[in-house]
Amino acid sequence: MSAAMQELLSILDLEPLERNLFRGRSPQVGWQRVFGGQVIGQALVAAQRTVATERHVHSLHGYFMRPGDPSTPIIYEVDRIRDGGSFTTRRVVAIQHGEAIFTLAASFQLREDGLEHQMPAPLDVPPPEKLLGEKQLIAAFIDQVPENIRKYWSRERPIEMKPVSLTHYVSREKLPPVQNIWIRATGEVPADEPLRAAVLAYLSDMTLLDTATFAHGRAVFDRDLQVASLDHAMWFHRPVALDDWLLYAQDSPNASGGRGLTRGGIYTRDGVLVASVAQEGLIRLRRNAQ
Repeated sequence: MSAAMQELLSILDLEPLERNLFRGRSPQVGWQRVFGGQVIGQALVAAQRTVATERHVHSLHGYFMRPGDPSTPIIYEVDRIRDGGSFTTRRVVAIQHGEAIFTLAASFQLREDGLEHQMPAPLDVPPPEKLLGEKQLIAAFIDQVPENIRKYWSRERPIEMKPVSLTHYVSREKLPPVQNIWIRATGEVPADEPLRAAVLAYLSDMTLLDTATFAHGRAVFDRDLQVASLDHAMWFHRPVALDDWLLYAQDSPNASGGRGLTRGGIYTRDGVLVASVAQEGLIRLRRNAQ
């Protein structure tokens, strides 16, 4: 297992403080704020710790209210809202410095049979083996990104990505707000379904808001843009082993009012839809940007 994956699994292993109360930490990698996917994953783990093992998460809805401080532990307080005959509902509040930074509602369900269908995966997407690897991408674009992003790309990470199209990275051409990215864990994820769901939630926050900038010939790194996740919703359709590449198919149906909406479907290599994601983010034009 890679050191980066070990670190991710470690930060998802929350410390129990009291009944319904857990503490999580953040990796010390020089970021000014906590990665949103980390808070989503940790909040989901906190909720899972209070749910019977035979019930599995099928949806979560979260709101980001304040940026997280990486230097300070995050306290997760779980409210056991309901334990029903087949569904369980939990609410989680993430707290730092005495204030809520994130809130999550999650629902869990006993497995049952039912009607089945899914939207097919995008057609004509090349397999990940035919695309540039991260080392090649870093070598090609490392000089075009801010220093903090450069440091992030240069270190070992638990998640590897291969974008199908590089046009967004090499030009400011206005593009259709659609992108396909192959994504995978860089180390083995243990065969524990709740943990795999938390890792999937962690990676689901990656690259989504980028897609909302495509139609404007912009990028989230632009100095005159203020970009931040506002809310995040995810539906877990089928369990996945996380032992191979996943296709993250994304689109942005709308941007207005200083916000951008993005959607994503996460598919296995053979086209099975394992999760759907939606996120709205702040995409605000800064005044007097330097």
